[in-house]
Amino acid sequence: MTTAENTYFEAIYNQYAPQIFRVCMGYTNDAEQAKDLVQETFIAVWKNLPSFRYQSQMSTWIFRIATNNCLRALEVAKRMPLADLPFNMAEAGEESPEEKLKFLYQCIAELEETERIIISLMLEDVPQAEIAAIVGLSNVNVRVKVHRIKEKLAKQFKLNGQFN
Repeated sequence: MTTAENTYFEAIYNQYAPQIFRVCMGYTNDAEQAKDLVQETFIAVWKNLPSFRYQSQMSTWIFRIATNNCLRALEVAKRMPLADLPFNMAEAGEESPEEKLKFLYQCIAELEETERIIISLMLEDVPQAEIAAIVGLSNVNVRVKVHRIKEKLAKQFKLNGQFN
């Protein structure tokens, strides 16, 4: 790639990497694995950028690559035996925003795959029409799923005393 192409790629990376990381965290709830998935996503973007035809938005294409990488990682993880990890609840009292965010990611990680994709993209302020294109559903179906996902997450927060 030329210097101009390198600069273009760096701009794409800087714009989307934080969002892709948060989406990957929604899948894995593991910062190290999420970083690896971000790296895999941008390696694929780097390799395929010259052939990108702009038939969709750049963000749609990158989010689709990331979600595919996350889904592959989940498939691999299903085939590997995992030890049960303890579910650490915070001590009674006021939790920090970081603890609440960590709990949110834990709840998101427990959702069904399509729900994780949808809510992770919603948290990144991706428009519903773009989410629909990424997951292959209608706008109406995405809107209904978002409502149901929010209800599930609210229920989890209430069950664990996160809402007072």
